[in-house]
Amino acid sequence: MREYLLTLCITAAVTYLLTGPVRKFAIVAGAMPEIRARDVHREPTPRLGGIAMFFGLCAGLLVADHLKNLNEVFAKSNEPRALLSGAALIWLIGVLDDKFEIDALIKLGGQMIAAGVMVMQGLTILWLPVPGVGTVSLTPWQGTLLTVALVVITINAVNFVDGLDGLAAGMVCIASAAFFMYAYRIWYGYGLEAAAPATLFAAVLMGMCLGFLPHNMHPARIFMGDSGSMLIGLVLAAGAISVTGQVDPDAMNLFSGSERATVHQTVPVYIPLLLPLTIIAVPAADLVLAIVRRTWRGQSPFAADRGHLHHRLLEIGHSHSRAVLIMYFWSALIAFGTLGYSVNSASMWIVLGIVVLSAVGLVLLLLPRFTPRAPQWAESFVPPRYRRRRGTAAKPLPAAAYAGSGQARQEERRTPVVAGVSGVNGATAIGTRARMERRRTESSR
Repeated sequence: MREYLLTLCITAAVTYLLTGPVRKFAIVAGAMPEIRARDVHREPTPRLGGIAMFFGLCAGLLVADHLKNLNEVFAKSNEPRALLSGAALIWLIGVLDDKFEIDALIKLGGQMIAAGVMVMQGLTILWLPVPGVGTVSLTPWQGTLLTVALVVITINAVNFVDGLDGLAAGMVCIASAAFFMYAYRIWYGYGLEAAAPATLFAAVLMGMCLGFLPHNMHPARIFMGDSGSMLIGLVLAAGAISVTGQVDPDAMNLFSGSERATVHQTVPVYIPLLLPLTIIAVPAADLVLAIVRRTWRGQSPFAADRGHLHHRLLEIGHSHSRAVLIMYFWSALIAFGTLGYSVNSASMWIVLGIVVLSAVGLVLLLLPRFTPRAPQWAESFVPPRYRRRRGTAAKPLPAAAYAGSGQARQEERRTPVVAGVSGVNGATAIGTRARMERRRTESSR
């Protein structure tokens, strides 16, 4: 465990320290696209944050290769090298897209090639545990197709959810934390060395996200871009593929005792079928809804719009930070809820806790629909929006004026801001807000 934590810390430190210089490089290279209608941020922000994340990945794997216990992962398995090869390819495609805006079909082809590179080096699904049937061996073609499909789905699910500051990195960090606990339990609890690569991948992925999040939280100073979102999606998929298709369920020796006990004991065998789906449940749901929505409108499934889940949270009335925290909450609930059920599937407290937390999540989700007013004695302790209005009330406006004002605010939020003008993101892509405000004051004088 100490070596895994050391690898995580080294990855996070390298990613954090390199993100600042990468931001300056992105500004010089002109990797700051103009504000689009579907964007939430108000000022041009540099991309290419995936460069720092990729070098953090390389540093983490390099350190793990020189540690006493983790070195066995590289000696007994070729999966870390397969991951690095596929990650380098998908990262290069992402960097080109952040700079030159590559066509969506070309990116899709690159994702398939990156998955194929990992398959050729041994990172593939060899068998599947099917409930009621047992372990089913796959042919090479079946394993290849299933592996490529899982990689492409995971990459695009993470890419689709990357729409708010810190959203994709935080959700993937939560998912990788749950996945690390599961893979470590399989490796250490059952003594299966085949789960060691997946545990390493999860630790490195957590370090990449934790190192990048301080720069990417609202207001973000840099975006990870496709070079980062596709990279962390591929690493997440690689861990799921490793623990699902490489770990032999029969080696756990769980099929003993009574029939009821066997059902409860074999839950960890079938969790690999569900965990890779639960850790991307929210991004995958957003992906499916986006494809259905765009196809229903007669648009291309790859056409961008403002109908994603995080956009809908903003339209309901949530602030930027609250929308991100709500997405974090649901991701953690699904991932850690599944993890807890895999540890003790017979406990009703786990199921009851998941139900209660789901109800809390629904209340938080619909909170802007209600406008509670605090009693007079508690008004000094609550934010102004919850206090009762006093004094002369403003004259009511006609309905058309209300509609027009809302539309004007919507248009104002979507109006692009040229580079160098400060907005809601604190620091601009060129300098700090204070410097720009000082220049504006001097010019007005």
